[in-house]
Amino acid sequence: MTIGNFDGVHLGHQAILDRVRAHADGHGLAPTVMTFDPHPRAFFAARAGKPELAPAQINTLRDKVQLLCQHGIRQVVLLRFNTWLSGRAPEDFIRQLLTVGLNTRWLLVGEDFRYGYKRGGDIDLLHRMGRQLGFEVEAIADVPDPSGRRISSSELRQALSQGDLDRVHDLLGYRYRISGHVGHGQKIGRTIGYRTLNHRVPDNCALRDGIYVVRVHGLAPTALPGVASLGVRPTVTQQGRRVLETHLLDCNINAYGKLSSVEFIRFLRDEEKFPDLPTLIAAIDDDARRARDHFAFHGL
Repeated sequence: MTIGNFDGVHLGHQAILDRVRAHADGHGLAPTVMTFDPHPRAFFAARAGKPELAPAQINTLRDKVQLLCQHGIRQVVLLRFNTWLSGRAPEDFIRQLLTVGLNTRWLLVGEDFRYGYKRGGDIDLLHRMGRQLGFEVEAIADVPDPSGRRISSSELRQALSQGDLDRVHDLLGYRYRISGHVGHGQKIGRTIGYRTLNHRVPDNCALRDGIYVVRVHGLAPTALPGVASLGVRPTVTQQGRRVLETHLLDCNINAYGKLSSVEFIRFLRDEEKFPDLPTLIAAIDDDARRARDHFAFHGL
């Protein structure tokens, strides 16, 4: 087993998951991840009445679990991070959750892993109690990128907030995606010639608001080209809820209720508030043209 938030499942996380899977396969154990919802920092920010201090959310829970499974994890232990869990003594956390609850035999954590009340537990305590309770502990160092910089969720959030999709790809090893079931919107798109797939996203989604060239997966045997808008739609609504709206290029599919994944390829521009619908439509026309040009040059 390993323990962590795994927000983003970046290359550093992937190295941890690969090691867990390899050890589990060699010893007849179940490769397992213990993770938390909400993010502990989000819990403490909310409890302090300072929600602005919560980290931006890279993955939805669905996307995180799917990525964990894609990297060979067969069991995900999802703990609700709440007052009870945050108040557990480190020894309690080890004894009740790791051994009694999960029968842990081998544990992999980062060298700076902290746990329990006021983060009072460290790696030395894990080693001592592991010897008493029958599990082995291994520590893994941070994974650097090719330039030697530590790969971290914090740097990934920064790259996402800047719309720097190339850097995001370097940190993840794959293109960033958001998945979900296609929902109903305000039906404005069909009146202006641009029907959209609507996905709800967390209000604190880490990705920069704006217009993107995208590929959509899950609605056809192959990926579909599209152009997407992430933001609060300031020209057409005052509600302020963030939504991901994706227009499929030259394709009309009844996708309501279907689970699909939007893969972000290229940032085009920031979201804007236009004075009227004709100006908005002209901007969307240009966005769609630029997306078509991208796929004409690079292929799907």
